[in-house]
Amino acid sequence: MLRHRLLFRSSFKTWLGCHCWLAQQCRVRHSTARRASSGTKRRFITGFEIAPSVLIVVSILNASAHAVDAPVTKSFVYKETPQAALKLFVHYPPGWQASDSRPGIVFFFGGGWQRGNVEQFARQAEYLASRGMIAARADYRVKSRHDVSPRDCVLDARAALAWFRSHATELGVDPGKIVASGGSAGGHLAACTALGPKLDGEPDADQAAYRPNALVLFNPALRFDGVPRLMERIGGDEGVGKAISPTLNLDRTSPPTMILYGTADQLYAQGKEFAERAKPLGVRVEMFTADDQPHGFFNRPPWTDRTLLAVDKFLASLGYLEGEPTIAER
Repeated sequence: MLRHRLLFRSSFKTWLGCHCWLAQQCRVRHSTARRASSGTKRRFITGFEIAPSVLIVVSILNASAHAVDAPVTKSFVYKETPQAALKLFVHYPPGWQASDSRPGIVFFFGGGWQRGNVEQFARQAEYLASRGMIAARADYRVKSRHDVSPRDCVLDARAALAWFRSHATELGVDPGKIVASGGSAGGHLAACTALGPKLDGEPDADQAAYRPNALVLFNPALRFDGVPRLMERIGGDEGVGKAISPTLNLDRTSPPTMILYGTADQLYAQGKEFAERAKPLGVRVEMFTADDQPHGFFNRPPWTDRTLLAVDKFLASLGYLEGEPTIAER
């Protein structure tokens, strides 16, 4: 049903245009037929001339019912909370079909768990959709709008991944190729979908329900424990601090990860610690660095495209993308 709703509008527009064209053709053929010399010939000409038009219309409608020929974005509620209904904004690639099994990625915006906008990763989502992925941007609760803590944000992020995975068949997503991504606080949330124990109050679902197969993290916070300014945001709760510190929860089953930092970012040290801890575990961590760039550098040109190019190559190395990147290297 989800696919049918997605395709209905584009199919209806196609049908309406073809219907009007066919009606015009019928009038032309009928006028031609009236000028024919015999009744028998009149009926024959009318039927013969309209038949190809009907075949063309049927062919067009049949194709439009199975494929999306232009990028389409659709929103879905993935979680109901006391404060708000939380949505995923899903970007479908051109040529998407109901039977697809494509790699998928879910982005989480940044904003220090306090604020932020779901539009932040629109550029990245659109690009990766153009490369053939199902790309989603997740809204989640934040302190300024919903009076929640980072712990609640983690619960929302895990719910978003669980929804995305559970609806993989409807979305045309390969459940074995799902990426979690985000920037800053959003990068932290993406990492927490892969790394860390279940939290109190979390649904009794298997953790595999929300665990991604790969991570792409833009200057993420990767450790709360031992960082006073971050621990303050969770009321100094040491148990929660350790549970939502991805670096402390690395193990041999952790997914391949790409992390991207500016070297002038104070969180860069956390990225280096994460990579160092991952190495003896045999976990692949690829680091992209931008010399002398501050926190949030990837939001600005030329770094938006430079980081996207690096992400493209990383995902291609995992077998998630095919062909050459469509962003020029500069």
